[in-house]
Amino acid sequence: MAPHSPATDQASPAPLDNLGIARAARLWPIEEIAHRLGLPGEAVEPYGRGIAKLDPTALSALAECPRGRYVVVTAITPTPPGEGKTTTAIGLVQGLQRLGHTASVALRQPSMGPTLGLKGGATGAGYSQVLPMERINLHLTGDIHAVGAAHNLLAALIDNHLHHGLEPALDPREIRWQRVIDLNDRALRHLVLGLGGPGGGYPRESGFEITAASEVMAVLALADSLADLRRRLGRLIVGLDRDGEPVTAEQIGAAGAMTVLLREAFKPNLLQTLEHAPALIHAGPFGNIAHGNSSIVADRIGLHAGDYLVTEAGFGADMGAERFFNIKCRASGLVPDAAVLVVTARALKYHSGRHPMTPGQPLPAALLAERPEAVREGGANLLKQIDNIRAHGVTPVVAINAFPDDHPSEHDAIRELCQSVGVKAVVATHVRDGGQGAQALAEALIEAIDESRDAGNGFHFLYPDDMPLTEKIERIATRLYGADGVDFAPAARMRLEAWQGQGYGELPVCIAKTHLSLSHEAGRLGAPRGWRLPVREVRLSAGAGFVYALCGDILTLPGLGPSPAATRIDIDENGNTVGLY
Repeated sequence: MAPHSPATDQASPAPLDNLGIARAARLWPIEEIAHRLGLPGEAVEPYGRGIAKLDPTALSALAECPRGRYVVVTAITPTPPGEGKTTTAIGLVQGLQRLGHTASVALRQPSMGPTLGLKGGATGAGYSQVLPMERINLHLTGDIHAVGAAHNLLAALIDNHLHHGLEPALDPREIRWQRVIDLNDRALRHLVLGLGGPGGGYPRESGFEITAASEVMAVLALADSLADLRRRLGRLIVGLDRDGEPVTAEQIGAAGAMTVLLREAFKPNLLQTLEHAPALIHAGPFGNIAHGNSSIVADRIGLHAGDYLVTEAGFGADMGAERFFNIKCRASGLVPDAAVLVVTARALKYHSGRHPMTPGQPLPAALLAERPEAVREGGANLLKQIDNIRAHGVTPVVAINAFPDDHPSEHDAIRELCQSVGVKAVVATHVRDGGQGAQALAEALIEAIDESRDAGNGFHFLYPDDMPLTEKIERIATRLYGADGVDFAPAARMRLEAWQGQGYGELPVCIAKTHLSLSHEAGRLGAPRGWRLPVREVRLSAGAGFVYALCGDILTLPGLGPSPAATRIDIDENGNTVGLY
């Protein structure tokens, strides 16, 4: 069935704000969207208007279908408001659909912390949105809450284990498992548990993280079956015993119950874009501390259900795309066919260092003025992120996400930068024009995939499995970030060497750092040189299957947003949500 244009599906006159556009759209029955994916009816579980859960049996129904093309959308180092990766991924799928291809988009579910805080929602913008927008940004099918329940169940069982003095004997000073909540609540960052006497538990220090930062969320995104989910949850390390040996969720007796709590959350959510392209929204690991990609299960459904599956990786190519290539693709065994690198003129002007930007505040007038010379000065970041994708054997197509206040001379400057390194750049107006505004980008993507296929897909990991953990971290820091080297805190180096000897050396690594710079310091814009990456702490995430290296200041805990919240949400007299981005 031919895709509808935005004009045919909107009330007249068309509203201009994102929420108004979303509300004016007419949703197709979700069963019809599932039918377009070739999913059998028994695999589709309607979950309210315009939403369905997909039973994992959908994978077996699609097993005989050929695999489509696998495309990851990433970006340059973003400004605080972001550069529009989600919007571009949605617009690209709509553009592919307008060219007559079957295509779906796979995205992470937004966390309510950023939604109600500084960042706002994460469902696209203008005429490149996923619907129903309000439901997605506020609870959706409750998957994040299920992750929180499973995580906090384990936390409760840990304290119960301590209270009753069970074996293995946990050292209360070495418990690594905090609690989580899907809100920004700075009062919960650091606290003391177990007060109130013997019946209140074992007093100790702890705190809350935001649910999207939970290792359970990372596990949900990387598991390929319920059985795999159960195994991974059992491997979660919650702390150390009195002898310094790791204690797992399996030893605490929590893994089975956690899996039961996640049974429904393991099913991907099926929705639709404004032009009725299928959208698979599942899992939501943060991109600055976790791997920042949606689920493997959702990707596999989309890949076997159409010609193209477009997925988005969190933050810049040095973060989300690096983890997509080296963590997610390792876990799934899937090989990407192409990458799209999103850039905006305003971001390159910001990276020139001439135009500071304050989160939550209007953009300065000087940033919006015509400054092609500033675009060229900030272009070092774009060229470095192109190089970062090429480091994995993939040459990206650059999508210039156009804003109404852009200037043609600035777009020309971006094209010139890309031409200097043999990369094609295409202006995309998908926010204003929907799929029609991304058709040129879709055509450039298809051409790039055909060229890659003719030349032989050259994708490869950045480092081999058998490279020592310390060298893996150094490879990422020097090759992708541009650091001169890595400085390991003595305790961090000692732990890495111990894990190497305990058989964890073949795990990939996930470097947690600021997303606002290639370095570990947010203020270092562009492509900074002459610095070293400090690794102050490391953590073994045996459930997710990677090693964390924590560098610099990392925002992972409740209280990230401004006070008061930037997003004001209320209900009007008709029961409609008002104030949501």
